[in-house]
Amino acid sequence: MRKVICTNFDLCTGCAICQLICSEMRSGGTNPRLALLKIANQGLVHRPVVCAQCQNAFCLKVCPNEAIYRNKHNGAVIIDQEKCNGCGLCAEACPIDMILLDKQKNTARKCDLCGGEPLCVKYCPTGALELVVIPGGENNE
Repeated sequence: MRKVICTNFDLCTGCAICQLICSEMRSGGTNPRLALLKIANQGLVHRPVVCAQCQNAFCLKVCPNEAIYRNKHNGAVIIDQEKCNGCGLCAEACPIDMILLDKQKNTARKCDLCGGEPLCVKYCPTGALELVVIPGGENNE
C-alpha cells in the first residue's frame, strides 16, 4: 500500500493552516517557510504543493549514503536524519522541489506523511488536502 496526499487546488483558500501545523510539528515553530509543503499562489488560485511520494523516487535513487528509504507500511519516502550528510543530491533530483536542506543540521528534510496520518490533511478546513491510498502501489525500493 502506498499513501499520498492528493491536492484539490479548487478547494484551497490559501489560509496556510497546513503550513503552520507542519512547521509546528516538524520544526517546533509556526513559520510557513519551515513547512514541508508549499502553497503556490497563482493570481487568485492557491495551489498546495506536497511531496508526491513518487513510486520511482529519484531522491531515493541518487542518495550516496542510502539515507532515503521507503516505509513499508505506508509507502512514504523517508530521509534517515542519522545517515544524511546534507549533500543536496536528493533536493536536486526532486522534480517538484519538495526536499529542503536544513543548513543548521546539515541534513535534508521532506514530508514523511507524519507516520501515515498527515496533520496537514487532518487540519485542512476545506478538504484541499486529502490522503489517498494508491492500489497496488507497492514496490521494492
